[in-house]
Amino acid sequence: MTKTWVTPGGVHPPENKHQSLTLPIGALPIPEKLLVPLSQHIGAPANTCVKVGQKVLKGQKIADATGSVSVPMHAPTSGTISAIEDRPIAHSSGMSAPCIEITSDGKDNWIDHEGIADFEHSSPQILTKIIADAGIAGMGGAGFPSAIKLSPGHQRPIDTLIINATECEPYITADDSAIRERAAEIIEGIGILSHILGNPSNILIGIEDNKPEAIAALQPHVADSGISVVSFPTKYPSGGEKQLIFILTGKELPSGTLPAEAGMVCINIGTTYAIKRAVVNGEPLISRVTTMTGNACGINRNYETLIGTPVSHMLAHSEFNEAACSRLVMGGPMMGFSLTSADVPVVKTTNCILAPSYSEIPDDEPAQPCIRCGMCAEACPASLLPQQLFWYSQAEDHDRLEAHNLFDCIECGACSYVCPSNIPLVQHYRHSKGEILKAREEKVKSDHARERFEFHQQRMEQAEKDKEAKRAARREAAEKAKASTAAATGAGSAADIITAAQARAAAKKVSPEQQQAKFERSIAGAEMRVQMATEKLAEAAADQTDEQKNILTAALNGAKQKLEQAQTRLADHIEQHKELDSEQVK
Repeated sequence: MTKTWVTPGGVHPPENKHQSLTLPIGALPIPEKLLVPLSQHIGAPANTCVKVGQKVLKGQKIADATGSVSVPMHAPTSGTISAIEDRPIAHSSGMSAPCIEITSDGKDNWIDHEGIADFEHSSPQILTKIIADAGIAGMGGAGFPSAIKLSPGHQRPIDTLIINATECEPYITADDSAIRERAAEIIEGIGILSHILGNPSNILIGIEDNKPEAIAALQPHVADSGISVVSFPTKYPSGGEKQLIFILTGKELPSGTLPAEAGMVCINIGTTYAIKRAVVNGEPLISRVTTMTGNACGINRNYETLIGTPVSHMLAHSEFNEAACSRLVMGGPMMGFSLTSADVPVVKTTNCILAPSYSEIPDDEPAQPCIRCGMCAEACPASLLPQQLFWYSQAEDHDRLEAHNLFDCIECGACSYVCPSNIPLVQHYRHSKGEILKAREEKVKSDHARERFEFHQQRMEQAEKDKEAKRAARREAAEKAKASTAAATGAGSAADIITAAQARAAAKKVSPEQQQAKFERSIAGAEMRVQMATEKLAEAAADQTDEQKNILTAALNGAKQKLEQAQTRLADHIEQHKELDSEQVK
C-alpha cells in the first residue's frame, strides 16, 4: 500500500453524498436558450467571433481566446445566436458580464470533427494545442487554462503526475459518478497527460476512502499501467492542490511556489476526462457532469449538463420545491456561494447545484464578537492564523495580511465552519484579497505612468542639450569665420564691415509705397471683420440670452476699434510723406 501523509487542520462535516448516487448520470433535455459567458476561467475573457442572427453548429467556436492565459468558447448545441450582451452570471454578487445567448434549434447537429486515436505518435506540442483549442480549463477549481498547466517547459522536468479524485466537498459526487461510469476513458486521458509531460515516473490517483465503488472501478484499468490508485482517510479539505500533494508525497510546497517548480502537475478527474474527449474524439469542452442535489429537490442525481444551461432548467427537471429551499448554492456548502437568481448559467467550473432545505442549511445567524478560542487556527489546513488575518482584514492592513500569507488561504471555509461566533471569515479574506489585487494593479499603472513621465523628461532634457550643443557649435563657427576674415582683410576690415552692414540695412528698408499698401491691406481686413461681426449680430436669434448678445456686440466694437486704428495709421503715414515731399521740393 502506498504511504500517505496527514495534513494539518481540517474538519469532518456531514458528507451527504449518497442522495445523488442512487441514479446513474442522467441527460437533461436541451434548453430553449443557452447562455455562454465569455469568462469561465482565470485570465482574459474570450472575444466573440460570431454575430447576432448567425447560425451555429454544436461544437463550433463562438469566441476566441485573447492572450496567453485564456480559452475559447464553443456552441453547446446547434441553433442561432440570439444575443451578445451583458447578463447575470454565476457570481456571489450577482454581477453581469458579457455572454453569448444561443437559441436552440432542437437538432443538436455537430460540426465535422475527428480526434487522434494514436496520440502516442503525436508531439506534446500538437496535443497541447488541441487541448487549448478545445477550451479546456480546470474543472475542479478556479478554472486555470489546462494547456498552460501542461506546458511547464523543458527547464522544469515533471516526475510526478497527480490526478485529483478527492472531491472532499459535502454533497458533490460529480467526479465519483464519472469514475464509476467512465473509468476507462479517464485512464486513457491520464495516458495523454503522461505523454504530454514526458511520461513521469510517478502517476498517482488520489482518492478519499469514502468512494469504494469508484476505487473498484479504477482498479481493473490501472493493472500493469504504472498508475497507482492511492486511497487515504476522508477529511475536508483534502482536495486542495497543496494539501493533496502533501498527502501523496509528503512534500510541502513553500508559499508562492507552483507544483511544476517541484516537478509535479496536479489535474482534476473531470479535466482529465475532457482532455480525453478533446484529443481522441475531437470534441471541445461544451458539457460537464454536474451534481443536482438537496432536500428541496425531489430528484437528486448527476447530469451531463451543457455549458450555458440555466440553473432554472436543471431545477425544473429535478422536482424542485422553491418554498422548501433555504437558498440556491453553486458549488458545495463549504466553498460554494449563494445565487441571487436561478437564471444564471452553468459554466465549466460548475460541479454542483445545491438546493438545501432549511433543516440542511438554515438562515445565517448574526456574527458575534470573536472570543479568541483558537478553533479556526486548529482547523486551517494551510497552517495560517485566521484570527490575526481577520483582525488585519478589518483594519485593511494589507502589508500585515501579506506578511501573514493571506494568499495561501484556499478559502475552504473550515475556519468559518468551526467558528462559534458565526464570523464569516472567508468572506473577509476574499474581500481583502480583492482589495490587495486591485491595489497591485493600480500600483502597476502608476509605476508605468511615472516611467513614461520620467522618460519624457529625459527625452526633453536630451533634446535641449542637443540644441544647446548645436547653438554652441554655430557660435564657435561664426567666431572662427570672423577671426579668419579679420586676418585676411587687415586694418581696413572694420570700415568695410560697417559699410556692408549699412548696405544690408538699407536693402531691408520698406519703401513708402510698400508701407502704404500694407496699411491698406490691414484696413481691408478690419472692414471685413466689422462686416462679419455686424452680420452675426443681426442674425442673432431672438431667444438668445443677453450674455450671448453682449459677446457679439463686444466683438463688433472690437472690430470697429481695430478698423479705426488702421485708418489712423494710414492717414498718419500719408501725411508724413506729404511733409517730406514738400521739404524736398523746397
